[in-house]
Amino acid sequence: MIPHFVAEELLQRGVDAEHLISWDDYDRLRKVPAGVDERFAEFIGQPLTAVPDPLGSLPSWADRFKAPLQAAMGDLGVELREISQTTMYHDGAYRRPIITALEQRHAINDVLGRFRTLETGGAEGDEAPPPTEAEDGGDELSENYWPYKVYCQSCHHDSTEITGIEQEGDHYWVAYRCLGCGHQARFDLNQENHGKLVWKVDWPMRWAYEGVTFEAAGADHSSPGSSFSVGSELVGAVFDGHPPEYEAYSFVGYKGSGKMSSSTGAVPTPLDALRVLEAPILRWMYVRKTPRQTIPVDLEAGIHSLYDEWDALGRKVANGEAAPSQVVTYDRARRTCRGGELVGPVSVVPFRTLASAVSVAAGDDAQLRRIVSELSGIAAADVAGTEPRLTRARQWIDELAPESERIVVRTAPDQDRLAVLSELESNWLELMLAHLDDDWSLEGARTLVYGVPKMAADLPLDTPPTPELKSEQRAFFVLLYELFLSADTGPRMPTLLMALGQARVRELLAVH
Repeated sequence: MIPHFVAEELLQRGVDAEHLISWDDYDRLRKVPAGVDERFAEFIGQPLTAVPDPLGSLPSWADRFKAPLQAAMGDLGVELREISQTTMYHDGAYRRPIITALEQRHAINDVLGRFRTLETGGAEGDEAPPPTEAEDGGDELSENYWPYKVYCQSCHHDSTEITGIEQEGDHYWVAYRCLGCGHQARFDLNQENHGKLVWKVDWPMRWAYEGVTFEAAGADHSSPGSSFSVGSELVGAVFDGHPPEYEAYSFVGYKGSGKMSSSTGAVPTPLDALRVLEAPILRWMYVRKTPRQTIPVDLEAGIHSLYDEWDALGRKVANGEAAPSQVVTYDRARRTCRGGELVGPVSVVPFRTLASAVSVAAGDDAQLRRIVSELSGIAAADVAGTEPRLTRARQWIDELAPESERIVVRTAPDQDRLAVLSELESNWLELMLAHLDDDWSLEGARTLVYGVPKMAADLPLDTPPTPELKSEQRAFFVLLYELFLSADTGPRMPTLLMALGQARVRELLAVH
């Protein structure tokens, strides 16, 4: 998202820019992630494009795990040019840079040796090599160091070692042996390729090859001795290029029970988030933060406040009350330079209101339209204008909502509870039913539920709340939740009343 917004800003200023995404699909499979059959461990060490799709319907493992991000980027309006490293390596695009790296392996070795003392520990990037190899190609920086790793032509794993290189006229031979299956072979790099440069060499090679001018990466890639600092020296010394402008970013932290990630492994994906968030809101979560700020994500209990903040910002912008920086942030979230405005609701209804309506309607679309209409004041025929938010609310209720947000309305009056009402409770219900028709609107319902305890005490409706009055209002709310939901809490009471409708309220509060 950071390169996307940088490209958007350049385009906004009339500067041509292209956003590249370089898929590391020629990397080795490092481990079997959560949610995938452990039998896939046999493919560890093979290129991701050579590993089968775990679900069996796409060409490869790489395609399976690219697909959700590709779909999400489309929904988010992120235009980019995709580069497959498998294609680039197989088609010979990097033939000359590979040969250059092999010929300058001693110079690369020296640079890595200088930086190795600065490393804070832990390999980064795509490669988790076999036990005898470090991420940069070898723990022992020596005459045997090679900045290139071969995939065995027999077993397709990367448990190999180069045994020599030899140039014969137009031929550039790479000889290797496989430590896994014992296969020994050589191939002509000028005719075919069966390996890739190690990460700390591969990254700067791509900067030079593509002419990259800006790159963003996790903060761990820019600590002393890490990939960016090493690459910044190698790109000029070896590949005659220049390091890009660079921005290190912090990470996205997910708060929740784990429901969101149950189908995809250890963490939720952007496509998961788009099931419950409108695309402009997901963009806004990124664009409103500086890159080095962590982005906390709570799409379970915290989703209401996120939608409320977004809607409040929209009102401030529309009313001319937003600061210039807020206007720019809102604009960047809602539209892109080339794709225009992203889809949002024509009729903006609070997410919590739609979620309550969905829960109470319990799958009855006619009831849902009636509830949304009465809660929002829009015509039932125009409820479709709340999309795509209404669908997001439905999916949130079905998939992520905490149990406290799932409203299960009683199907019949609670005769046992009604039979033991106190005199005060009976008076509250009588007053409520008597004034139910006074103003059947959300504001009218709010006035009524807060006003019933005042009326029971012969107080005017505009009486300021005292501690004693607040206590009675709370007790009245608990009584209503018990009679409507068989619970002592629930959604906001005015919203619940409007969602139930007058007929249902009268039915559930009727004392026989």
